[in-house]
Amino acid sequence: MDVHLIDGTYELFRHYHAVPPARDRDGQEVAAVRGVVHSLLAMVRRGATHIGVATDHVIESFRNDLWPGYKTGAGIPADLWSQFPLLEDVLDAAGFVVWPMIAFEADDALATAARVAAADPRVQQVHVCSSDKDLAQCVRGSRVVQVHRRTNVTLDDAGIMARFGVPPTSIPDYLALVGDAADGYPGVRGWGAKSAAVMLARYGHLEAIPADYRTWTANPANPAALARHLAAQRDEAFLFRTLATLRDDVPIVADVDALEWTGPQDRFAAIAERLTAARSDDTAPRGRRARA
Repeated sequence: MDVHLIDGTYELFRHYHAVPPARDRDGQEVAAVRGVVHSLLAMVRRGATHIGVATDHVIESFRNDLWPGYKTGAGIPADLWSQFPLLEDVLDAAGFVVWPMIAFEADDALATAARVAAADPRVQQVHVCSSDKDLAQCVRGSRVVQVHRRTNVTLDDAGIMARFGVPPTSIPDYLALVGDAADGYPGVRGWGAKSAAVMLARYGHLEAIPADYRTWTANPANPAALARHLAAQRDEAFLFRTLATLRDDVPIVADVDALEWTGPQDRFAAIAERLTAARSDDTAPRGRRARA
């Protein structure tokens, strides 16, 4: 079997920015939810059998206690925010396993499920469906791959290396150095994608980078400045790596059998009718691109 692990938060954002608004008979915006459900049911029709969906029930997590600038729900449009709980309820009714995250993030749930699925010898391949950079750390050879559903691109170990210049195991270190604007931490001053890739391709992890740049056996630009900035922000760099490191021990799933899609619940028929009847305003597209 193959296992498909879906970033429900990303999918909701993606469809919100991609489709025209639509309100149900009660006036609630439902277009993004309708789009996500349609997309996942299409996966089933194409043969997907074992599917798990992780959502950020709240945006904040334990990481907000570690770094005050970490991402929050501030600025999320009200008509998008209102669809978060609706998405979880509709997907559950449609028969999908849903993990609404509160203390942890959806990405932690996906990392955990990927680990569990990869350990099962019956699983041929695990598809982690999200474009979030931090999920690249979950990739293992061609057994656990990252799938960008919007662009239809699948990245295995070689694909991650080609994109970032470092292997999946170094992704948290890479993000610690370059930062992640989407998650709200800046990285280390002076370090960019090229310098981080050059150094981590050689040393693998932050603690392996020698303090004295004159002993480096990699050749980034401006090594003296890089070493100086890393020394000055060493504690922050390790904190950023903690923020970027996904937890794969979240108590959400014991085995892949729990992920098998066996069909919708009885209550889904009424929900599907409600979503189908929602009225779209095709003349008022949102005009915003899907989150990359």
